[in-house]
Amino acid sequence: MRNSRPIPLGLLGSALLVSAAACGGGGGSSSGFESSSGTASSSGAASSSGDISSSSGASGVTSDGCSDAAKLVYVVSNENDLYSFKPDTLQFTRIGALNCRAGGFATPNSMAVDRTGTAWVNYSDGSLFKVSTKDATCQSTPFQPLQHQFERFGMAFSANSAGAKEETLFVVGITGTTGSANDGQGLGKIDLGTFKLDLVGDFSGSLRRKGAELTGTGDGKLYGFYTTVPANLAEIAKDTAATPSPRTLNGVQTGSAWAFSFWGGDFWFYTAAAGETSKVTRLKTATDNSISVVKSNLGFMIVGAGVSTCAPTTPPK
Repeated sequence: MRNSRPIPLGLLGSALLVSAAACGGGGGSSSGFESSSGTASSSGAASSSGDISSSSGASGVTSDGCSDAAKLVYVVSNENDLYSFKPDTLQFTRIGALNCRAGGFATPNSMAVDRTGTAWVNYSDGSLFKVSTKDATCQSTPFQPLQHQFERFGMAFSANSAGAKEETLFVVGITGTTGSANDGQGLGKIDLGTFKLDLVGDFSGSLRRKGAELTGTGDGKLYGFYTTVPANLAEIAKDTAATPSPRTLNGVQTGSAWAFSFWGGDFWFYTAAAGETSKVTRLKTATDNSISVVKSNLGFMIVGAGVSTCAPTTPPK
């Protein structure tokens, strides 16, 4: 997610070019989307340097019904590019540029990934798109923005129970900018059969009316990364939105752009200070609870991250 700021008039021309590039190619075909069997692969353009690499090869379906690709983390940048991220090697792989037909100067705001490996991307105008994690092609959805006044929102899928294949898309409405007194609109969920957004409730205690990004797990849990100063992490009760035990993330600021994911028993935070590109911070909840920056200056700004409920909940062996 990114702080909402008006576009200066002097940047209008360049913003127009970015918007046109992002919308090029139309709504995209469905050929890049996977069926419910979940098989998926990644392919895309090579990067020029560092650990950003081209993607290639196919990913098979494993015994749990999940493809290898559905077990990766995916991130979307402010530059409209989609990447996969393999936390155990810290490798980002560029898949391609989004071609979603969002309105005006809308840009990607947040992202979630379902068990089939399909990404769902919220844009800053409130629209919701399906995006293939194979080739970054887009499909529009019938979702109507501004339901319950939710426009920008953090989002994540969570399994309905531990090990279940059924899952729910949860969202948190965001208004204002990071650190404002009341920048959250509480927890909701979107029925992907009807695209209706229903409210669950507000968070509790010190996190009431706070904004958050979300990540969910295959064991049925839901967590929020909150826009407090310093930032907070909390498990969320999915039926009431209660947050009884927040944890302060000393040294972690949501900054100008923020997202996070749960993978391999640990939390991975993607944050960017004003004028900088993103860095990756790891909270080792699976082992010693230490927190440290594991990758700095990625060269792009991450505004959304998604990980499916297929992702491992314990450290890889």
